[in-house]
Amino acid sequence: MKKRVLAKFAFVNLKYRPKKKDLICLFKVSPAKGLSIKKAANTVALESSVGTWTPVSSSKRYVNKLAAKVFSINGKNVKIAYPIRLFEEDNAPNILSSIAGNIFGMKAIENLRLEDIDFPDKIIESFPGPRYGIKGIRKILKVRKRPLVGTIVKPKLGLKTKDHVNVAREAWVGGCDLVKDDENLASQSFNQFDKRAAKTLEMADLAEAETGEKKGYLINVTAETGEMLKRADVVKELGGKFVMHDIITSGFASLQTLRENTKLVIHAHRAMHGAFTENPLHGISMMVIADFSRMIGVDSLHIGTGIGKMKGKVEEVENIREEIELPKVKETKFRLAENWVNKKPVMAVCSGGIYPGHIPYLIEHFGKDIIIQAGGGIHGHPDGTRVGARAMRQGVDAVMKKKTLKQWVAERDASELGAALKFWGKIRF
Repeated sequence: MKKRVLAKFAFVNLKYRPKKKDLICLFKVSPAKGLSIKKAANTVALESSVGTWTPVSSSKRYVNKLAAKVFSINGKNVKIAYPIRLFEEDNAPNILSSIAGNIFGMKAIENLRLEDIDFPDKIIESFPGPRYGIKGIRKILKVRKRPLVGTIVKPKLGLKTKDHVNVAREAWVGGCDLVKDDENLASQSFNQFDKRAAKTLEMADLAEAETGEKKGYLINVTAETGEMLKRADVVKELGGKFVMHDIITSGFASLQTLRENTKLVIHAHRAMHGAFTENPLHGISMMVIADFSRMIGVDSLHIGTGIGKMKGKVEEVENIREEIELPKVKETKFRLAENWVNKKPVMAVCSGGIYPGHIPYLIEHFGKDIIIQAGGGIHGHPDGTRVGARAMRQGVDAVMKKKTLKQWVAERDASELGAALKFWGKIRF
């Protein structure tokens, strides 16, 4: 019987230079006790491509041409090149099942984190990307230059439909461009989807007539895939322009289905991302989630703030928009807005424990092509939702006019903003 031999490090080739059509992953690898980084990296490449733990008689010589190649090891940072033929185009679950599948549970790895991916153009081109992106959202809302102001209806759960609608109306009339559902509001008995959609979109129309401004309602259509599409159709029939999708809890297959079957703007919420993005040594980075989301076709995406109630330093949040250095990638442009095989840029959403005093900080770090989305920072204003929304708009106006918030309060008699700053205390100017 012919002896089968498995080379010790068959998937490591530090002399290999990635090809243009390779998909390249940057991993942070922490080997199990007693194993070298080279052995651990070899195991990651083996398991995520064509190898297995032992030589097999069923393998063919031509299969070896599809082996992933570890071509760089620098401390714990490992770069692996995957031949494009390993993946089915336009199939996000297939790609993730390889490069972010069984490898996270192997005994050879103490910890493993997928930090970044450099996709070959052919894979990027196989996905549709955003239908609208930043320019499309601005065109719908007729807001050309300033950041958009949004809010989440609060309390996040429990409001009856009639009260939900009233909160939305107060926010829109006060100055919000967008009002959205919370990520865990679906079609509960106290606030059923069809009724909420009809009543809240009707209120958006009334708010437009009252203010002379366009208003958008980001209604959560997240559900079983068939039901999700029915809900998106309801929104379309009622004249809505936006839907919200919980991209992580629903999965990228669900997101692909929504993108391919609706022409509505897709607002992506990242609920549950922290389960695998928070540990700096293990899991998947938010940058990877951002790339898949843009490639599939979301139009706006939560990226965090670097401040407020959620975890994440500002550098980590900014990195969602900046490139990690990979062999074929030029640094410079923002991640969600870079020239990426003609994919439209995604509008970043800054949300999570923010109020008007944070506005200068957010615009300084993330620019004006963002949605500044405050829940408690609007509804918690001592004078109510409408005044809270007005205070947020005043804060945006101040920064766009290159004024400090204190200057704006004094010069424009912006008492709403002044009350917000006083109520929430410490302010960033």
